[in-house]
Amino acid sequence: MTKRPTKKQLRQQLNQDIEDFLDHGGAVHEFQRGESALINGKLDDRRTGFEQPRQERTPLEAEMQAVDARKKPVKPSSEKKPHRPRKKVIYDDFGEPVREVWLD
Repeated sequence: MTKRPTKKQLRQQLNQDIEDFLDHGGAVHEFQRGESALINGKLDDRRTGFEQPRQERTPLEAEMQAVDARKKPVKPSSEKKPHRPRKKVIYDDFGEPVREVWLD
């Protein structure tokens, strides 16, 4: 398993790759700020998204009222159930059961 390169090593490797590219006849084209977004010197009108009028949103109040009307009302429980004793298991430090205790 190889060790991951540090940021300094990556930066040095990238600078070396750029130097090798330029030494072997590569060229870097410089653009003015924002120029690369232009197509033939113009903005692409199909990509802006502002040429269409704003769409109206669908009101959902009626649908939400219909959903709320379908919900079943919560019935309050009128009778209380008597408490039954519960069994609780006591464990030792190693996770082994030691004994059972009944709680009210």
